[in-house]
Amino acid sequence: MTYATVMVGMALDQSNEARLEVAGQLAERFVSTVIGIAAAEFSPPLYFTDGEQAEKVIDQGRAAVKNRLADLEAEFRAAMQNRATEAEWRSAEDFPARYIIPEARAADIIVVGEARGGIGDPFSQIDPGDLVMQAGRPLLVVPDTCNWLDLRSVLIAWKDTAEARRALAHALPMLRKATDVAVVEIVEGQVDRAAALSRVKDVAAWLSRHGVRASERVSDECGDAATQLERIASEVGAGVIVAGAYGHSRLREWILGGVTRRLINPSNRCSLLSR
Repeated sequence: MTYATVMVGMALDQSNEARLEVAGQLAERFVSTVIGIAAAEFSPPLYFTDGEQAEKVIDQGRAAVKNRLADLEAEFRAAMQNRATEAEWRSAEDFPARYIIPEARAADIIVVGEARGGIGDPFSQIDPGDLVMQAGRPLLVVPDTCNWLDLRSVLIAWKDTAEARRALAHALPMLRKATDVAVVEIVEGQVDRAAALSRVKDVAAWLSRHGVRASERVSDECGDAATQLERIASEVGAGVIVAGAYGHSRLREWILGGVTRRLINPSNRCSLLSR
């Protein structure tokens, strides 16, 4: 497997610089086609009127959306010049989630920016949680403060679940280019430690058979998994965390697990998530 096609989701009202830079680096590392994608729908104001004035408001709003999408295309093409084997643009005047999620069929990996706090505007924003839960493709979440894809150290947040196994398989192309890889499991209690050590050894052995050398680690402390994971990631200097995404729905952020919520809002490192 490789990342032959990288999709980068562009935002209308956020900086796209970091995610474009990381998408460009992926294109260079994997000789990829890059698809830029964006969508937005005009949101009528709360004081909406009717008649001729209403038509004028709608026309102006739709024109503004169309112009912003054109600006994003120009930004995307400039960023991908001389980096991607091919650059393709897709956009629509539509609700972002409704448009972008099915378009994920064309990609091997999707690059997006970090989630914003609270409930986003469904007319112009798509939350990373929506994508990872519904797109069926790995999601690389890039914080706005990140200006490169740091593969010197990658941390695998292991949990013995189908989601974590899929995330590991989806991350293989990236892991093969990493300098140091650590498989880490956070235990619920000391009685689980021996079983956790056995699991991470199995994962490291599996990776070795796929050309990836990895160390194994089980957390020394028990407690909040998201906090433990962040502490270990800082200790090993991880530039990317690989993890399964957990939750039953993305209608509201609180339905996601605590670790998943933390990883779609990364502070200073990328997160590769898979459902």
